[in-house]
Amino acid sequence: MRSGAEARDAKGGDERLTEVAARSEAAAAPTLSRAVTALFAVACGLAVANVYFAQPLLDSMARDLGLRPSWVGIVVTVTQVGYGLGLLLVVPLGDLVERRRLVAVQMSLSVVALVVVGLAPTGTVLLTGLAVVGLLAVVIQVLVAFAATLAAPAERGRVVGGVTSGVVIGILMARTVAGFLSDLAGWRSVYLVSAGVTLLLVVALVRVLPRERATKPLSYLALLRSVFTLFVEEPVLRVRAVLALLMFAAFSTLWTPMVLLLGAPPFSLSHSQVGLFGLAGVAGALAASRAGRLADRGWGNWTTSLGLIVLLLSWWPVLLARESLWALGVGIVALDLAIQALHVTNQSELYAVRPEARSRLVAGYMVFYSIGSGAGSLTSTLVFAHAGWSGVVIQGTAISAVALLFWMFTRSSPRSGVTGGVDSRLKSDGAAIGARQARSDCGS
Repeated sequence: MRSGAEARDAKGGDERLTEVAARSEAAAAPTLSRAVTALFAVACGLAVANVYFAQPLLDSMARDLGLRPSWVGIVVTVTQVGYGLGLLLVVPLGDLVERRRLVAVQMSLSVVALVVVGLAPTGTVLLTGLAVVGLLAVVIQVLVAFAATLAAPAERGRVVGGVTSGVVIGILMARTVAGFLSDLAGWRSVYLVSAGVTLLLVVALVRVLPRERATKPLSYLALLRSVFTLFVEEPVLRVRAVLALLMFAAFSTLWTPMVLLLGAPPFSLSHSQVGLFGLAGVAGALAASRAGRLADRGWGNWTTSLGLIVLLLSWWPVLLARESLWALGVGIVALDLAIQALHVTNQSELYAVRPEARSRLVAGYMVFYSIGSGAGSLTSTLVFAHAGWSGVVIQGTAISAVALLFWMFTRSSPRSGVTGGVDSRLKSDGAAIGARQARSDCGS
């Protein structure tokens, strides 16, 4: 009989060998081509656009389906609630079932849901369809994790950055595309066209995505519990999740009340004119790709520090919005650059930790992202009502300062678990050597 200590050592050894094998397999992954990366980006961009299509269409939906103007905002809320549930209930499945099959099923069901929305005869059917659209839109996170798994470790940051750029552009273009198609053929055409394009993407992805080997059997409930267990086991997840909460709270603090500022005197801009400020999102897409490359070169921590500093400084030109729309534009570009660079770096660091749990890691991370976005939106509108634009800027500055201070303390802690790209690759290389040595020992 083994002693308790020996049993624990043996169990720990088995777990280390499992982790070594997983990292060794990840290190041997082939380079993901730019064409396939672009296909991932397009699929993610369309999926996130499905969540945002409704925003410029609310008036048309209300008139067509007889919805009360005071209640039409629930259309957006229902979609976001569906998305939040998908993060917790669907994304973790990427660590349990074959991702190729999961992506195909999610996107195929999205086609059905989009058709239901496009043909909805009543408000109830519309809301049900949009809730399902939001629930299935989390295929974004499955695709990002899948792309990270398929990419070579030395290019993982570049690939994650490229795919995430598709998400940014999808958010940016959703309102423009929806407005154009609605003017051309009515609001229903937006969802019917999206259904057709989604179906084409399903066919393309099924043709290029590789099959994966079966994963270790795990019950669905155990899988969901493990999302919370990862927060206990992985300090890097705790640090990056808190950063996500704070930085996306700052992001929502700017964008949610901005339409209230610009739509009122002295600006009195139309919704389409306010929407033009969203073109600054292109800068964010460029930053996402560049940040991924920096993470590959071992500059992940440096990128995080610089991004948080830029985020804090971006609020100074935003404060001058009442005097100059150009200053507001500069602030938007700076803030969006910082947010997207941080977002890509966070994901690159997470994917280097536990290859066998990437979907659960991103699920936990994105839950904090959603909480931050919701909290920032809610509090910023209240602050704007009571303290005006200056109060909004103070809130955004305070959140950004807390994020920077949090990073300064956790980065210097030896137990933070935060690593740079070079450290991650060195660990992966060491894991691969360890795996070969372990196989040699077993053979002897």
